[in-house]
Amino acid sequence: MKLIRATGIALIVATTGACGGSPASPSGTGSLSMMLKDSPYSDAKSLLVTFSDVSVHRDDQAADAWTKLPFAAGSARTCDLKKLVTAQDILGVGALPAGHYTQIRLTVTSAALYFDAAAEGTACAETITAPSGNTASVEIPSGVVKLNREFTVPSGGSTTILLDFDGDKSVNQTGNGRYMMSPVISVVSVS
Repeated sequence: MKLIRATGIALIVATTGACGGSPASPSGTGSLSMMLKDSPYSDAKSLLVTFSDVSVHRDDQAADAWTKLPFAAGSARTCDLKKLVTAQDILGVGALPAGHYTQIRLTVTSAALYFDAAAEGTACAETITAPSGNTASVEIPSGVVKLNREFTVPSGGSTTILLDFDGDKSVNQTGNGRYMMSPVISVVSVS
């Protein structure tokens, strides 16, 4: 068996307070939680995806200034998307400067399909032991996904964003039998 490192596929970013809002930047800090769920890839028993970074962009920052949100545990997060169909898992959570945010960025570093057996254990972890049997690696031409979704992190409050990683739309088999991933991730809710 080989060990796969992955970070979440579907994610919820949680903060309490209003979503959207004005560009005014209140002072202080609030918290943001990202949760993950999945619309699964139906042709496999497991789809393990590893994320290396979850970042957010505040509207008063320079275009290249992103704030990294810590993963729920560890430096990366691997999720078995097949286990997130009826469940949700925390991708990242942490304190952020209060203010109006305009984008979420996810970096997917690896993905693999397992056709014979499902991975054991939790849906998401710093590492997941891959199941044995027939497997296929999934190439990720562009592993960075930017989501344009405005939300506000209130001073002293929290916000929650739920993301859905659509495995069926994200993974495609090419004519030569290879698998390619163009991550399709949508914001389900902001609360």
